[in-house]
Amino acid sequence: MHTNPCELGLDRLVNLDMEADFIGKFALRRIRDSGVTRRQVGLVIEGPRLPGPNTRFWDVTHDGKNVGRVTSAVHSPRRHKTIALAMVSTGRADLGTRLDVITPNGPAAATVVETPVFDPRKERATADTRTG
Repeated sequence: MHTNPCELGLDRLVNLDMEADFIGKFALRRIRDSGVTRRQVGLVIEGPRLPGPNTRFWDVTHDGKNVGRVTSAVHSPRRHKTIALAMVSTGRADLGTRLDVITPNGPAAATVVETPVFDPRKERATADTRTG
């Protein structure tokens, strides 16, 4: 699977208007100007706890139609949920979009969430401690 910085939300880190040439510059300009057809999103996948991380891509569907693939998924002990990164069609990349993921345990409901899915400032742990 070929992925570019625009699909990953990293296009802000690539200066396509600089004078210097680099490999891929013209292709990335075309992608920027025409728009991407898929985006990387965070997912929370419902269902039983995974025994470990996924070792292959899982299909992502919406109304029975394939709209992408999970590239990485793992159970989050802090969130008590399975979290994942997926490449999905731009029409299904909005926060809150409900999708289905075809896991080894069968289809599972999933929701597009903000990335990063983890809590780098540990605010959730602090909030959980105060309320629990």
